[in-house]
Amino acid sequence: MATVLRISGLRVVIYPNDHRPAHVHVIGSDHEAVFNLHCPDGTPELRENYGFSQRELGKIANEVAANLAQLCKSWRSIHGHYE
Repeated sequence: MATVLRISGLRVVIYPNDHRPAHVHVIGSDHEAVFNLHCPDGTPELRENYGFSQRELGKIANEVAANLAQLCKSWRSIHGHYE
C-alpha cells in the first residue's frame, strides 16, 4: 500500500495489487471511502463510503479533485495504465 497524499490527517492510498479502474482509498481512524478517479481528465466519483459524514465526503472529494493529476500519475506509476 502506497500513501500518495494526505488530506487533513487522512491517508490517500493506492494498493499495488489492486484492480482497475483507477481509484484511491481514503482512510481515517475508523472510516474509509473509495473514489474512482476517471483518469486522466474525469471528475472523481465516490464509489464506497464506510463511516464518513456527507460534510466530510464533500471536503475529501474536493481535495481528491484538486489533486487529480498527481493521483492519476501515482496510479499510472504503480499500475502502468488507467483502465
